[in-house]
Amino acid sequence: MKLIFLYGPAACGKLTVARELAALTNYPLFHNHLALDAVTAVFPFGSEPAIRLRSLYWLSMFEEAARQDRPLIFTFAPERTVPDSFIAETRAAVEGHGGAVLFVELAVSPEEQMRRVENPDRKASKKIHSREVLRKFRDGGGAAYPPIPADLVIDTEALAPEAAAQAIVEALKLEPLPEPHVAYPDPE
Repeated sequence: MKLIFLYGPAACGKLTVARELAALTNYPLFHNHLALDAVTAVFPFGSEPAIRLRSLYWLSMFEEAARQDRPLIFTFAPERTVPDSFIAETRAAVEGHGGAVLFVELAVSPEEQMRRVENPDRKASKKIHSREVLRKFRDGGGAAYPPIPADLVIDTEALAPEAAAQAIVEALKLEPLPEPHVAYPDPE
C-alpha cells in the first residue's frame, strides 16, 4: 500500500493536483477537508476536541487503508493546530501494516498563492479564500509546522495540474488500480 501524501500551503493546488492524480491512478482521494469538515460541524476549528478527532480520523483511515492494502491519496496543509507528532504517527500507522508513505511537496510562490487564494471554488469549499485572511494566517504563524521530508517536490506554477500529476506517477512509479474507486457501488 502506498499513501501519496500531498502537502503544501493554502492555494498551492493540492486538491486540484490530487484529483488529477486520482484520475490517472484510480486511487481513492481522502482530502484534508473531509475530516476537517466532519469535526468542525460539531467542534470549533482549533479546539481540543476538533484537533484530537481530526487526527484520529486521519490516522484511522490511513491504518485501515494500509491494513486492506488500499493505496490512497491524501492532501495536507501543514499548520500549527496539527500535532507535531502527526507525521511520525502517519508513518507508524501505514508502515506498521507493510505500507509506505510517499511525501510530495507542492510548492507555490507567495505572490502566486496570494493570487490564487481568491479563486471562487475555495470559498465554496470552506478554505482560506481571501487575501486578508491569508495574510493574517501567515503573520500569526498559522502555517508554522516542523519540516516534512519530501520524496518529491513539484512547482505548481511551473506545471499544470495534469502535468504535475503525471510527474508524480512517473517519479514515484505508481501503478494504477485496474478500476476506479467507486464511493457508492450500484446495488445488484
